[in-house]
Amino acid sequence: MRRLTAIATVFAIAGVAACAHAGTPAPMDAAALQAWAARPWDKASVMHTTVEVGRYRGVPVVADHPCSDVCPQYTVRIIHYRLPPDTSCAGVGGVEKQVLVPIAITVRPKTFCVPEPLVASGSYYAR
Repeated sequence: MRRLTAIATVFAIAGVAACAHAGTPAPMDAAALQAWAARPWDKASVMHTTVEVGRYRGVPVVADHPCSDVCPQYTVRIIHYRLPPDTSCAGVGGVEKQVLVPIAITVRPKTFCVPEPLVASGSYYAR
């Protein structure tokens, strides 16, 4: 009986640990982040979605895919940090970049906090 209780306890702890980590994006280094940004993407399948890319320097990175007016042709991809509350872009080593985001039949500039490895290549923004 003791052995069964010990086994059940081990599985219960393992289950809790798995659940705690299931929603956590995987850590990425600069090369992995750049490789992810360089991958091809399909505008029709991702338009109007936000995809968790991973964590860079411990901060979540996401890819937004807004579109408006003529979709999916006008879908864009913006890779940026999802900053925790009360955190500055500079504080996580990000760079603020302004990009054009489709809104109705036009576009408007919006500022995002971008991971530094994606800035030089411009791969944080794709049309």
